[in-house]
Amino acid sequence: MIPVFSVVANNSKTGKTTVLCDIVRELKSRGYRICTIKHDVHGFDIDHPGKDTWKHAQAGSDFVVISSPKKLAMIEEVEKEYSLDEVISKISNVDIIITEGFKQERKPKLEVYRKEFPNEIWSKDEDLFAIITNTPLNKGVPQFDFSEIKEAVDLIESLFLK
Repeated sequence: MIPVFSVVANNSKTGKTTVLCDIVRELKSRGYRICTIKHDVHGFDIDHPGKDTWKHAQAGSDFVVISSPKKLAMIEEVEKEYSLDEVISKISNVDIIITEGFKQERKPKLEVYRKEFPNEIWSKDEDLFAIITNTPLNKGVPQFDFSEIKEAVDLIESLFLK
């Protein structure tokens, strides 16, 4: 089973994407293969009108794949949103999966918290394994400053990859 954790926050603009990308870069430098999954509650479109794959979907294909020597993309038309576990079941050949968002899912969570947004920590205590923050918090989990990504990845590596 591929280990999974989520990077979450109680506010947008806290730096989730930056933290996730910094973690990915550090894990890559240590030789790991990584999958990231971004949750988008608004919907998205990665295909462009007029392109061949767009034409395939317009013609009625429910599952369109584009493959090249360097990339593979799959676009599936769905009737309902997949659960995170259903998405994960489609993934292989990686050492770890890191999600951005999926706050409601019961996966281990690294929360990004800034004192500029004084809302409560979102994660339930039993799901929270660490916090990236710019202010000390009264939580019983390791806390790291935004500049301590290597130390946070040391923890991630010990919890999920060893």
